[in-house]
Amino acid sequence: MALRVFNTLTRRKEDFTPREPARVGMYVCGPTVYNYIHVGNARTYLSFDVIYRYLKYGGHDVVYVRNITDVEDKIINKAKEEGVEPAEIAERFTRAFHEDAKGLGLAKPTVEPKATEHIREMISIIKRLIEKDLAYAVDGDVYFEVTKFPGYGKLANRTLEDMRAGERVDVDPRKRHPMDFALWKSSKPGEPHWDSPWGTGRPGWHIECSAMSEKYLGMGFDIHGGGQDLIFPHHENEIAQSEGASAGGSFVKYWLHGGMVNIGEEKMAKSLGNVILVRDLLAEHGKDVLRLLALSTHYRSPIDFGPDKIKEATAAYDRVVNAVRRIERRLDSTTASSFGENPQAVNALSSASRRAREEFGAAMDDDFNTAAALASIFELVKEINMFLEGHDAALSMEARDALEDARGVLFELTGALGLEIKLPEEEDVEDLLPEAVYTLAAEVLKADVVGASKRELIDQVLALREVARSKKDWVTADFIRKGLVDMGIEIEDTPAGPEWRIRGK
Repeated sequence: MALRVFNTLTRRKEDFTPREPARVGMYVCGPTVYNYIHVGNARTYLSFDVIYRYLKYGGHDVVYVRNITDVEDKIINKAKEEGVEPAEIAERFTRAFHEDAKGLGLAKPTVEPKATEHIREMISIIKRLIEKDLAYAVDGDVYFEVTKFPGYGKLANRTLEDMRAGERVDVDPRKRHPMDFALWKSSKPGEPHWDSPWGTGRPGWHIECSAMSEKYLGMGFDIHGGGQDLIFPHHENEIAQSEGASAGGSFVKYWLHGGMVNIGEEKMAKSLGNVILVRDLLAEHGKDVLRLLALSTHYRSPIDFGPDKIKEATAAYDRVVNAVRRIERRLDSTTASSFGENPQAVNALSSASRRAREEFGAAMDDDFNTAAALASIFELVKEINMFLEGHDAALSMEARDALEDARGVLFELTGALGLEIKLPEEEDVEDLLPEAVYTLAAEVLKADVVGASKRELIDQVLALREVARSKKDWVTADFIRKGLVDMGIEIEDTPAGPEWRIRGK
């Protein structure tokens, strides 16, 4: 199945055909660096991070451009509030964005241009627009004249009359049309400014992305992405000024837009006081849980980042990690045997691995349907657990190969989504286990356990629990289980014996 994407411009799914074979140019609107990013921002960056990763997984050479808007009204206003220079605000929150991006596991873009480093390119586009009579200067400001661009409104699918409906702001009387937007703004005292043919000033927000995308990708590049809130006016204005200034042709082939974020099924908004910062969630839950939560809903659909959904994502992530953990333990604890194997079960697991890869690809080729892609991964997890529960400690070479292949497929598919399956190393587990292990072990084993390995002590305690269960000594068995659970150690009884892990790890 060929990759198909939903194009906001045409409002339908289309076969994805890059401008150059196996090479994709993608531009995503990055942060305006005046504050820490929230989960709404993160959802967009995560969505396009996965799109970037999947295109590369499919063999494409991707030039991924994600900009930094480091001059804009919000930055200037924040600087005035704090009594500092706008450059200080921009530098501080650019650094914070990079910290959060790393925390989320976002792959680095090919190019990450800053607006302030591309003023010359912006002025060049504005000059071309004036020369083509699509823009006009007044009192040091420059505006794009929307009525002279016939396609204005095509991305948002709105007419100029629709755009003015419900208008609540005072219209600048210097504009020729109320919807004309600023390309260049004359400088005010204390604001960042650059020289231009129209006097000192700074660029408007929309012209920044047009200049940076044109420089690094040229006209007619493949994918332009962002949140649905950017369709109008930001992306609409990008189209108008980029196509207006060019010698002809489309600005972008495919426009992709991500859905909005809810918190407990209520729209996230500053006015509602429910804005959640990414760094706060990362500190509590970690990147893989947040990534899995974002992936559990199609990127174009609204998503709920409420506590219940985070809890579900945590449990889902644990299922994948536990499947890998069980494979690792089974492979490490058994030797190969050529006897007693059920070839049908081995073939079923091998088929499940092949099917997971095929269904994953089909889902992602259908407009990056990560929810369906995850379903294929969890179906493989279920098949792995069924296989392990149906086998004793002796595994044939064929069974070991099937398990190793299933483990490889899990790592391959989760890796394509940017998920990391990380099992705690032995020394990490030792450090995480509580000191109370010694107290419980000493009481159960009736021996001096000072200095012993905590991991080995748990294994010994569980071995005694198995002895107690075999004798139907449920009091002792339950005492041991409750003692471990109270310390945050979860036990899973399997046909091959009890397995344990630290809760949440």
